[in-house]
Amino acid sequence: MNSRTPLVLGASAGALTLALAVPAAAAPGVSADSAAGEGKAAVSVFHGVPGLTVDVYADGARLLDDFTPGTVSEPRPLDAGTYDIQVYPGDHGPDDGTPAVQKKIEVPAGASATIAAHLSADGKPQLTAFVEDETRLDAGKAGLTVRHVAAAPSVDVRADGKPVFTALENPQQATTTTDAGAVSADVVLAGTGTVAIGPADLNLEEGTSTVVYAWGSAADKNLGLATQTLGGRESAPDAVHAGGAPVASGSAAQWPAAAFVAGTAAVAGALAVRRTATRRG
Repeated sequence: MNSRTPLVLGASAGALTLALAVPAAAAPGVSADSAAGEGKAAVSVFHGVPGLTVDVYADGARLLDDFTPGTVSEPRPLDAGTYDIQVYPGDHGPDDGTPAVQKKIEVPAGASATIAAHLSADGKPQLTAFVEDETRLDAGKAGLTVRHVAAAPSVDVRADGKPVFTALENPQQATTTTDAGAVSADVVLAGTGTVAIGPADLNLEEGTSTVVYAWGSAADKNLGLATQTLGGRESAPDAVHAGGAPVASGSAAQWPAAAFVAGTAAVAGALAVRRTATRRG
């Protein structure tokens, strides 16, 4: 359906943060269910630290090479366990570098999540794990999630000029259900009409989840938008998809920061992964 349709708020607005781990995730319409298996989780990684290409390591083994800002990896199966995630600036690793970001993350079996490497509200690199909404959607519906992972103050997210999510802070996410079709979305300073990002047209495909990341730094005027599309939420396996092409995984549009003023952007960050997998003996 090509007509613009109003969003119907139908889910939680807030931080859904889970301890999880690193490699991989999100091509248009990819089902996280298809990546998960017995004793495994489906995990994607989003790189939201501006100006820095990184390598991601797990237990000394390189998992992602030359990972560029504003991109998201495809969902891939990951053994359940505990991982020591390390992110190094590109072309460095455990033998010749110090990770800019390091964190132990637990990956439970059967989970579907995305790990975001991003800036905190005050501009420090950090890792946050987000749980994906996997509830089934009615025919003609699509899921929309917005994640605030930018060095910036709290924001409101609008659809066709009307607030949908309000007072969203870093690193929170908010989720809703809407009619499939085109929506014009923008991000404004919380409680104001001052546009910080957008507007941008999103094509929400039936039976999928579109995840929108607001990332970058307001102080450095490099705020950007990245999108991730995950499938597998159809109410029936043979559900027919409505019109509208899915938003390409890892797509990023740099938008002006406008009057979006916020904390410092100490962008020395990066990701990395060293896995200390906890396995069954």
